[in-house]
Amino acid sequence: MLINTNSIFSMTQANQNFSAVARTVDSKGEAVVFKNNKPKYLILDMEKADLLLDLTDDEKIEIVAKRILQKYYPAFKELAK
Repeated sequence: MLINTNSIFSMTQANQNFSAVARTVDSKGEAVVFKNNKPKYLILDMEKADLLLDLTDDEKIEIVAKRILQKYYPAFKELAK
């Protein structure tokens, strides 16, 4: 995932000035909140995020299955022996 550096906020900034985060989401479509110098939260404009919300159950299952397979591939390979 590519992160626009103009849409990054620290957790402190987001807590103290959420309206700035919301304005960024309105103009750029998303904002990323960092916690402990790592990206932690992705805030999306729900109207622009239709692609994420319109997935069928089968598509969601396929995404999760792919993630599990990638994460545990060595274990599955070992079990296949």
